[in-house]
Amino acid sequence: MQETNLFVVGATFVVYLIVMLGIGILAYRRTANLSDYILGGRSIGPTTAALSAGASDMSGWLLLGLPGYALAAGYEATWIALGLLVGTWLNWLLVARRLRVYSHVAGDAVTLPAYFSNRFNDHSHLLRVICACFILLFFLFYASSGLVAAGKLFETVFGYDYRIAVVIGTLAVISYTLFGGFLAVAWTDVVQGLLMAVALVLVPVFALNAMGGWEAAHTAMQAKNPELLTFFNDVKGEPLGVIAILSLLGWGLGYFGQPHILARFKAVADERDLPTARRIAVSWTAVTLVAALFIGWVAIGYLPQELGDSEKVFLVMTNSLFHPVVAGILMAAVLAAIMSTADSQLLVSSSALAEDFYKAILRKDATQTELVWIGRAAVVVIALIALLLALDPDSSVLGLVSYAWAGFGAAFGPAVVLSLFWRQMNRSGAIAGILLGGITVVVWKQLADLGGVFALYEIIPGVILATLAIVVVSKATGGAQGVVLDTFDRVNRQLA
Repeated sequence: MQETNLFVVGATFVVYLIVMLGIGILAYRRTANLSDYILGGRSIGPTTAALSAGASDMSGWLLLGLPGYALAAGYEATWIALGLLVGTWLNWLLVARRLRVYSHVAGDAVTLPAYFSNRFNDHSHLLRVICACFILLFFLFYASSGLVAAGKLFETVFGYDYRIAVVIGTLAVISYTLFGGFLAVAWTDVVQGLLMAVALVLVPVFALNAMGGWEAAHTAMQAKNPELLTFFNDVKGEPLGVIAILSLLGWGLGYFGQPHILARFKAVADERDLPTARRIAVSWTAVTLVAALFIGWVAIGYLPQELGDSEKVFLVMTNSLFHPVVAGILMAAVLAAIMSTADSQLLVSSSALAEDFYKAILRKDATQTELVWIGRAAVVVIALIALLLALDPDSSVLGLVSYAWAGFGAAFGPAVVLSLFWRQMNRSGAIAGILLGGITVVVWKQLADLGGVFALYEIIPGVILATLAIVVVSKATGGAQGVVLDTFDRVNRQLA
């Protein structure tokens, strides 16, 4: 980019970061205890909950990974978007209200491990520790994907060395997560979610206008490769097959186990606001997914030559289409997407260390102030480890996200859903399901190169085996008893 353009874009980024940090400082003044830091004191409204869930869910992969995949694969990318949209709707419909009520009734659990521990009356803390271990493992990869996206952003826009760019992105995310906690994350997510939606819609609209409409874009795509216009063939013209289509649709299964998304359900001030939040969240998701796909598809015909890295397509298109001031604002949307997810991941990880390790095992009488500062220290430590993972310039945003997404979906998804709907689920079943789901993802991923059935996205076998483990082990160990059943029945009466 020209020096003047770089200055304009850089100034836009600086102003954006100052505004986000200001929100973090404002939230800092309202953070008095761990519940405030982790869940904002359960005080957020439906719009904040919806946009915060969407922004923290989609991350930098929505502006980099998905458009890049659409550019490389054409209409095949529709299957991922369809799976994610259905998963979003089902998560808000089936899980949101029940988890909000149950997490409050069962000991006011502020973290997912605490919810499982209280739900199954686990005084040994074994269940809590197992959950926290998986949260730390998979969030390291998830947070790392956001830092990779930040590296590609600053590398493309400013020409920085990739590793320096990753460090800059890490410092930006830590700055306001460290101070404000959940409120800073939720409030900034509203701004970031709206900015992401606007940016995603504007880029394909302006590109189509420059090309002369969708028909011209479609013709250009067909000239490049007609196989890009098929839903059931890959770019080489070979049938996708059942395994490939199921793997793409399987992304939707991940929603039920994502701790940073589930936290938004627990943080809503009034459970009666959840239907409104669901409508906002599903609408936002539908618009942004469709727009992200169109960026990749339109770019096939718009760009004169192939990109070395398809995940930079949004950045390249933005720089080509808009005045530097507008381009700076739209590129700030990428930073917004990165920050809105990475901050949530760091916050959930820090809560696992503070609440589920430090308080539950090391210092049961720890004060609220002490726990907040332990949480803040954990944010820094976890971010630094994620930074080390992100320093590889060959890292793929979509690849890192897919692994972490599968890990959470398989480890926690079946356990969350069955814990809310199946009365006879017990502690032993929960432990078996979480362990088998998480381990299956780790092992299956290592076998993917063998092809065949192992080419199936690891979340699908993980969810299936975890569900079977929960049902079989719960029944084999006598099902739920005593106080667990009493609490479950009380929650269902409240829900009725």
